[in-house]
Amino acid sequence: MKRIALEEHFLTPELAGYIEETYQNVNKDLASMAVPRLLDVGQERLDVMDGCGLDFAVLSIAGPGVQIEPDVELACKLAAKANDDLADIMAKRPDRYGGLAHLAMQDPRRAADELERCVTDLGFQGAMVNGQTLGVYLDAPENEVFWERAAALKAPVYIHPGNPVAMPSCFEGHPGLWGPFWSWGVETATHALRLILAGVFERHPDARLILGHMGETLPFMTWRFDSRLPVSYHPEPPLPHAPSYYLKKNVTCTTSGVFDDTPLRCALEGFGEDNVMYSIDYPFEAAAEAGKWIEKADIPDAVKEKVCSKNAQNILLNLK
Repeated sequence: MKRIALEEHFLTPELAGYIEETYQNVNKDLASMAVPRLLDVGQERLDVMDGCGLDFAVLSIAGPGVQIEPDVELACKLAAKANDDLADIMAKRPDRYGGLAHLAMQDPRRAADELERCVTDLGFQGAMVNGQTLGVYLDAPENEVFWERAAALKAPVYIHPGNPVAMPSCFEGHPGLWGPFWSWGVETATHALRLILAGVFERHPDARLILGHMGETLPFMTWRFDSRLPVSYHPEPPLPHAPSYYLKKNVTCTTSGVFDDTPLRCALEGFGEDNVMYSIDYPFEAAAEAGKWIEKADIPDAVKEKVCSKNAQNILLNLK
């Protein structure tokens, strides 16, 4: 059974320094250990893929990348260079590597142009955005031009976890909550809900969002979202459909970083069996563990084939 994964990270030398922003969120003894593996797209990575049964990896820049760069011109330049470098990697091993565009969302129109260049000229599968960009979330009015283009291209946009602008007081005094243990999932799930409540998917029905980590808990909450929104204060124009409609129609998720049958079944039920895709989150998760888990996952073989490859082939661009 073919396996495609699409939250598999790498770095270019020019972007390696930006990942230090995440060191505040992880064990200090482990903080920089991933960088050598992120820089490697050669035989070592291919050996890891072979060892865990992964046929094809859609590569993406490990966050936050240029999204924390205050110099807009520099951010755009570095993003384009990273995408060119990734295109070269893909050209050398088209049988093993694809790519998600790295975008400087500081300038949404130029980001839209870069997305189009990447999927049309370079053969990328979509884009990855690492959370908010200098305090601006993807539902902001200035990002409308970006969503117009992404929807027209039918290019999926993967929201990868990142930090909010400032640490909320609820995390203060508990550093374990700040990062991959909890806050990144909360931040990313909230970002996705902002897009729904802002009507992004109502205005752009062909827009497609991807979330990692089994949907950042959202599949578990679909019933409550539908139940509570009508009684909640929300100044946005009323949506013609319940939140679960957009979650199932416009949002897909990957298994990245969650190798357990219970949340897998929840994601399949909450988002639908056509909207869950296999991923590992290399090098931040153990590829061998992911491979062993999906091999034995207790779901029907036909559904497992969808998760492992068919859904990605249907959702991602330039992928057969």
